[in-house]
Amino acid sequence: MTRLAQVNPFFFIAAKPTGGKSMGVRQARSERALAEALRKERLVLLRTWKLPGWLGGEKAPGLKDHAELNAQLAQLLSRGVPLVEALEVAASVVTEGFRARTLRLQELVAGGDSFHEACRKIGGFDTVTIAVYRAAEQTGDLAGACERLAVGIRRQLAVRGKAATLMIYPAIVLTISVVVGIGMITFIVPMIGGALEKTGRDLPWFTVMLMSIGLFIRAYWVWLMLGVGAVLVLAILGRGAVGGLINRMSRRVPMLKDVVFAQESARFFSVMAAMTRSGIPLADALGVGVTAIGDPGLRRDLDRLRTRLIEGGVLRTLIDQVESMPLATRRLLIAADRAGDLEHAFDGLADDYQEEVDKRTSRVLATLEPMLIVFLFVIIGSLILSIMIPMMNMSGQGL
Repeated sequence: MTRLAQVNPFFFIAAKPTGGKSMGVRQARSERALAEALRKERLVLLRTWKLPGWLGGEKAPGLKDHAELNAQLAQLLSRGVPLVEALEVAASVVTEGFRARTLRLQELVAGGDSFHEACRKIGGFDTVTIAVYRAAEQTGDLAGACERLAVGIRRQLAVRGKAATLMIYPAIVLTISVVVGIGMITFIVPMIGGALEKTGRDLPWFTVMLMSIGLFIRAYWVWLMLGVGAVLVLAILGRGAVGGLINRMSRRVPMLKDVVFAQESARFFSVMAAMTRSGIPLADALGVGVTAIGDPGLRRDLDRLRTRLIEGGVLRTLIDQVESMPLATRRLLIAADRAGDLEHAFDGLADDYQEEVDKRTSRVLATLEPMLIVFLFVIIGSLILSIMIPMMNMSGQGL
């Protein structure tokens, strides 16, 4: 088996055609390979410094990189451009972090490796993508497979964008409210409360409590910041466990669990559409596609369906037994199986669930807005009342 040369990060200085200089960090197997890559960009390498692997190690490509690569390959291969040349062109349009990996992919293919085997060797491609490439090479429709993968990845990006919007909006509001609340409780409440306390009048218990908390934060802010930093470091180190906890909680929160279910279903049917259209047997496609499902009940039912399908079960009967899947979805799949058109059914369901994510996300955001307003009132309003109530009491007693 061919073994790939190790890729290392280099800090480089290169001369531009216009006379200026360019510098940056780039991945390459050697200084010579780096000089060749820069030459294609009309840059002349002047000097390099090899960096430690941990400082600039090669990162796994993101969904946008995969979408761009597949879109370029689909466009070029469908017009008769050889795969090696198509990969060279694709390397010029992907992000810099993915360029070195694409060029290594081109070298392996030029050396005689099949495309799916080259993808497996260089890493960064999931099992779904590699399986689709392998089936497409067997059927001779690599361009069509790349196009379907690009469409599926763009669906995932759209769904992920909706999920990010759903999380970013409340996160921003909560962050602002916490920062403003800490500022008020640390500076404003103790200052005004201290002035009122000098008048010799008794303050309400909650005003005294908030003043004590504010003074404590001011006295020990360094230790509190270190504690917050330690919590953040632990959260980053244990991000897998934190992410799992968030996923489990999101499946129990009303309305939010519907968004998560629709998001996972959109990805599942998108994967199934890409794999079945590439000629992959349904049982094999289910074995890979089920990895997109996080819901324990639905995943268990789909695993059982796949097992019974391999044992010789009738698909339309098995689908009807997946009770964790919506009835309308089951009926549509049964009708598609009878018509022998599961590929189009998977594609249509992926689009339907993507629209469902859009609608449910809008509903959740509409519900969150009044809830966030109430939360802001509780946080900021309680701090304002802790100041206003003693002032109003003093004013009433003075009258």
